[in-house]
Amino acid sequence: GVLPVESGAGSVRTGGSLRLTCTIPRFRFDDSYMGWSRQAPGNECELVSSISSSGRVYYADSVKGRFTISQDNAKNLVYLQMNDLKPEDTAMYYCAADSTPSCAWARGTQVTVSS
Repeated sequence: GVLPVESGAGSVRTGGSLRLTCTIPRFRFDDSYMGWSRQAPGNECELVSSISSSGRVYYADSVKGRFTISQDNAKNLVYLQMNDLKPEDTAMYYCAADSTPSCAWARGTQVTVSS
């Protein structure tokens, strides 16, 4: 299969913002759920947000009101806008064509938030 490609890694201070971008070459986003998961060292993989092909969205309680998922089907891109970042958001973030936690099938992109 073809692996997702994430970008947007960065290091910010508390309260900062980052936007992550994901694409999966030759994969139709409009046929599938797309999700962002994250995993910090020593922690389990956590589903942060997902979006269905019809636009229905899910957010983990820990990111509600701060993160926004969106997708551009014409460009085969899915985004995760992260605002008001907190140190506990520090993790490797992974994109997947999945609505369940998925941290094993992509390279990931590192987000680091310092206080």
